[in-house]
Amino acid sequence: MRESSNPIFRNLKGGNGQAGAPQGYPQATFPQQGQQAGYSHGPGGFERTANFGMGAAAAGQGMQFQQQPQAPYQQDAGTRPMTIDDVVTKTASTLGVLILFAIGSYFLASSNPGLAAPLAIVGAIGGLVLVLIASFGRKSDNPAIVLSYAGFEGLFVGAISFVFANFMVSGVSAGALISQAVLGTIGVFIGMLVVYKTGAIRVTPRFTRMLVGAMIGVLVLAIGNMVIGMFTGSVGVLRDGGPIAIIFSLVCIAIAAFSFLLDFDQADQLIRAGAPSKAAWGVALGLTVTLVWLYVEILRLLSYFYSSD
Repeated sequence: MRESSNPIFRNLKGGNGQAGAPQGYPQATFPQQGQQAGYSHGPGGFERTANFGMGAAAAGQGMQFQQQPQAPYQQDAGTRPMTIDDVVTKTASTLGVLILFAIGSYFLASSNPGLAAPLAIVGAIGGLVLVLIASFGRKSDNPAIVLSYAGFEGLFVGAISFVFANFMVSGVSAGALISQAVLGTIGVFIGMLVVYKTGAIRVTPRFTRMLVGAMIGVLVLAIGNMVIGMFTGSVGVLRDGGPIAIIFSLVCIAIAAFSFLLDFDQADQLIRAGAPSKAAWGVALGLTVTLVWLYVEILRLLSYFYSSD
């Protein structure tokens, strides 16, 4: 199974912890003697396993992927396999909580603009902490963590939307700006779902490596820009609304959009592998993380075009 760039999907639990992996999925193997690699299903979900030999033919040979039948998930008594309906309902529930908290946060900031910054900070930190717990604590299928994340992220989204729509733009109403960002996010999501379903872009190991590398590069640039901004007292060249900032936002939007393909592929494979139904909460969390990132980047890009400067 290919690993997603989204850390949430890499830590989904399934079954009762016994060994097993999706039946009929590609397993990574090496053609040289004494070297094998693949995936197994352990207590924490899919785990990469490798047995590297010392064959002389190891140098200069690439990885090949071939179909090898493997055992499906082992289900606990009383559990059932995950379905697409589980993914839809859990994702809808998570987004519903996020939207409710976002609306509440926006109106709180509207009644008292001084609350905008605290709400955004609390929401961002709380959401980050819960994502780290879900990822590294292997609790991404815990509905309490997923819904709590949605609540915190809703605080952040509502507050940051208020700031962008009321302090950083001119010539457009707050409702129009936010509506454009929401419609843009939905449009990108649906578009990438169509791209995935039609197979216009195949999710291959090379595609995954390239996308992960791009995400790391964007993260390094964003952190570097933030550090420089702290010392110069500005927002940095990547966020000042200039041509470079616009290009950077477009790159971030493109990476977020292509991340949906990896998320869709991972969710599809979990369904076909017979993962337990509770794994749908992890899928919902992963998709929500990507959706929030995409929305904020689209909102930021729109604010550049309607800048009040």
